[in-house]
Amino acid sequence: MAAELTVPQLSAKHRPTLDQALATIRSRAYWSPHPEHPKAYGETAPADGLAAFEALRGTRLDLGQPGTDGWTGAETSPYGVELGVEYPHVDPEVLLPAMRAGMGAWRDAGPEARALVCIEILARISARTHEFAHAVMHTSGQAFMMAFQAGGPHAQDRGLEAIAYAYEEQTRVPGQADWSKPQGKKDPLELGKTFTAVPRGISLMIGCNTFPTWNGYPGIFASLATGNPVLVKPHPRAVLPLALTVQVAREVLADAGFDPNLVALAVERPGEGIAKELAVRPEIKVIDYTGSTEFGDWLETNARQAQVYTEKAGVNTVVLDSTDNYKGMLSNLAFSLSLYSGQMCTTPQNLLIPRDGIETDAGHKSYDEVVSDLAGAVGGLLGDDARANALLGALVNPDVKARLEAAAGLGEVALASREVTNPEFPDAVVRTPVMVKLDSAPKYWDGADESAPYLSECFGPVSFAVAVDSTQSALELLRRTIREKGAMTVGAYTTSADTERAIEEVCLEESAQLSLNLTGGVYVNQTAAFSDFHGSGGNPAANAALCDGAFVSNRFRVVEVRRQG
Repeated sequence: MAAELTVPQLSAKHRPTLDQALATIRSRAYWSPHPEHPKAYGETAPADGLAAFEALRGTRLDLGQPGTDGWTGAETSPYGVELGVEYPHVDPEVLLPAMRAGMGAWRDAGPEARALVCIEILARISARTHEFAHAVMHTSGQAFMMAFQAGGPHAQDRGLEAIAYAYEEQTRVPGQADWSKPQGKKDPLELGKTFTAVPRGISLMIGCNTFPTWNGYPGIFASLATGNPVLVKPHPRAVLPLALTVQVAREVLADAGFDPNLVALAVERPGEGIAKELAVRPEIKVIDYTGSTEFGDWLETNARQAQVYTEKAGVNTVVLDSTDNYKGMLSNLAFSLSLYSGQMCTTPQNLLIPRDGIETDAGHKSYDEVVSDLAGAVGGLLGDDARANALLGALVNPDVKARLEAAAGLGEVALASREVTNPEFPDAVVRTPVMVKLDSAPKYWDGADESAPYLSECFGPVSFAVAVDSTQSALELLRRTIREKGAMTVGAYTTSADTERAIEEVCLEESAQLSLNLTGGVYVNQTAAFSDFHGSGGNPAANAALCDGAFVSNRFRVVEVRRQG
């Protein structure tokens, strides 16, 4: 097919971006080519993006995919808006062979051309960030500004980061080499050798409900940049953002002269559950998944033909030992507990506080005072309904609401959840967080009793203020929690150098990402692409990190051809 975009054109346009991304994953400095502020996209962008989103509602999104055998779609926004978008339902017996047909040309294009095409996909998505933000908002329940930033530029950054790692890993080995081995008085042995990065096969990305683009883009672009076709299977409640992503990817691939079927969409009918069927097909060689531990474990056990990357559930913990900025600590924690109604895999759940209290710059604070003051900080932060709506968003599904309501019966309630009305979306289910006091009686952490509520993830706006005998007891409970349950994040507050080292040692030994003494505008549940690692791959919460070399290097193999003479 004729290419409207040539590699030299793409190189002139995007090679500087690729080079900067490569430099930044080495320096770990701050950098983003995707603006965070809505006004950066032009004066008419907000209205244009909203109009584009509204124009999608009630339509059929025809991607021109092979194997389309019907149409499906049943998304209703957590804000109470029916989207009414229909998507192609596919027959994998037809679609998967079609996806494989373009692999040879995509492989032969080489790492640089693939990276540049992928960056062009992100550039076109970036130009539609306002439209994508509404799609993310109305499928995930995120408030608009969070949907705009996390679902837009931050997701695009994560995709670009994966492209950079993919390029770097594929180019570690030269494309060709002349090999000569001396043989004394005889002529040397000489061979010409070529080395080609060869994709594994079709990659399946199983999307999540809460962060469809942020969690989806690393796997999508890591696989595509390493030569693998990508089949995107969205969460049934969050199809639209990923369907639009597939639409853009197919357009760019075609414009660059490649088979658009290298990227395709697989949407399930209500209750169909196609992820399990697709995951074990022999054509599927790579799987990316974000979601429940139960299904993640099933994939790791049963999808034996594929390289499986999972981000599952964990129990995130904050250790409170001491602080020299009590007010800042409370403010920081209050924001972390409230953002997106705690519906983030990085949100703190367990707050481990010594029974005898902690030392602060405001004097000694007892356990009860710390809990009461933190509850007050959350209440103050969310006291204004307009600000509460902007921070909380909406509960993404009824399961979160049920967990929130059940949590109040687990112990003494230190902070009760309240209902918040959203005047723009009166059907939205918006709730402030609940905080429950619990006691870490030894039976809960010496292995004798597994029933402690804080030993399981309670996904949503729920936190447990856990009284512990001492900071040392907190570290023992922290270690057990990470080792047995996993953790995406750990936070700690201490003014003691010895305690800081002890906390750091636990996290190093158990492979958990640690944030110390955050009191300003950086929060434990936020990570920055190109600098921060999301997850470690070293504890049960996830078997991979977003993003590092290990996340991309096993998506391809290097095949060598030797020629004599």
